[in-house]
Amino acid sequence: MDSLELAYLPATDALRAFRSRQLSPVELMEAVIARANRTEPDVNCLSERLFEEGLAAAREAEKRYAGHGPAPRALEGLPVAAKDEHPIAGRLCTEGSLLLANEVAEETHPVITRVQAAGGIIHARTTTPEFCCAAFTQSKLWGVTRNPWSLAHSCGGSSGGSGAALAAGNAPLATGSDIGGSIRIPASFNGVVGFKPPYGRVPAMPPFNLDTFCHDGPMARTVTDTALLQNTIAGPWPGDVVSLRPKLELPLSYEGVAGLRIALCVNLGDYDVDPDVEANTRAVAEALREAGAVVEEVRLGWTRELLDQAAWAHFGAIFGPSIGQAAAESPELLTGYARAFAERAAEAAGKITFLEGLELEGRLYAELGAVLERYDALLCPTTAVPALAADDEYTQTGLSIAGVEQEHYMAMAMTIGFNICSRCPVLSVPSGFAANGVPTGVQIVGRTYDDATVFRVGTAVEQLRPWAYVSGRRPLVG
Repeated sequence: MDSLELAYLPATDALRAFRSRQLSPVELMEAVIARANRTEPDVNCLSERLFEEGLAAAREAEKRYAGHGPAPRALEGLPVAAKDEHPIAGRLCTEGSLLLANEVAEETHPVITRVQAAGGIIHARTTTPEFCCAAFTQSKLWGVTRNPWSLAHSCGGSSGGSGAALAAGNAPLATGSDIGGSIRIPASFNGVVGFKPPYGRVPAMPPFNLDTFCHDGPMARTVTDTALLQNTIAGPWPGDVVSLRPKLELPLSYEGVAGLRIALCVNLGDYDVDPDVEANTRAVAEALREAGAVVEEVRLGWTRELLDQAAWAHFGAIFGPSIGQAAAESPELLTGYARAFAERAAEAAGKITFLEGLELEGRLYAELGAVLERYDALLCPTTAVPALAADDEYTQTGLSIAGVEQEHYMAMAMTIGFNICSRCPVLSVPSGFAANGVPTGVQIVGRTYDDATVFRVGTAVEQLRPWAYVSGRRPLVG
């Protein structure tokens, strides 16, 4: 197998090859490093390269598979790209901001600790927008991160670097976080898989572990690889009071979807949706129907106005002030979009109280809960457009969707409702490609804490409409 084939090898296949001694962790690490070196000048998705440490760790993993020392662990020898937002003690912790350019982390995020304890190798860290407050990835600190499928387009955000690294072949697994769609948006834009676990499933660090909108989760190129990483990072953590026990272990294989009842809602109430996105979403629904699932179109009583009010009541109370404090210190160092986010959050805080926001959250879940009482899962687009422009901050320009001018570029993110309804697990999987060659995605939304069903449906979609990164079906970058 040549270096390029190795770079796109699924993690579960790599583990089997390690165990049979047909592949060495060193060979895999060398392949993803070679791929990163070829693609990075164009994609720019790595904030920090830990290649020498990665190769050293791969050599240690190789010894374990050879029977020297302790037995191999669950992720032994697998390269894992870590979102830069996940701090690693002793390393820079900048949040993509010039304000924090010299900040060094004192603690390591539980997700990173668990990856490393399972034998996963953090060989690279991935870019984010400043303070992770945008659905694209660019900053004054790192520049613009681009979509490997189309360099003119964005990789999404805020886990955009992780999504791009997977698509470019720079890692088989990556970590992400999601406060308004930050795992699922880049999963959709880059044609990979991303899971927003239900609140509390994966431990986090204070104070944002207490923010119900916030989720840390896995990203990969296949559903099975995503489940593999999710099983590694999930479970109770002594430093996180909301982390759930007992730990949920997801199966890595599933029966088909025959007999499942799936609700289809293309516009989630009143979103404007790009025709290519809609067509691909409906194609996924039809494939599930042909596989024996009962797929019925439903109406959801959500409006973007209600979603925006609930979201910004929340951001105005928690996320916004955290950025506002930084903006007040040295506004000239911040990006325009970070300043705009802080200003919008402050404005929202003056209009709607946190309590009123919670009342809206309850109304929104009541609508979704009624649907999920009748169906096993909900299917909808992840984003209303295939991708955003790579170089635009969307502070001075607008966005048109299906010929309709939008008030704010985030009108394309059909994800925020499921941060509001945060106990629902959501898996984003590829649904196809748009006419411009950029991938599109669908969200599979489960009943509260029913993670296994969304992976069951996602596995079926992957089998029915394969997106495997095999030869001839990869980005041309590099």
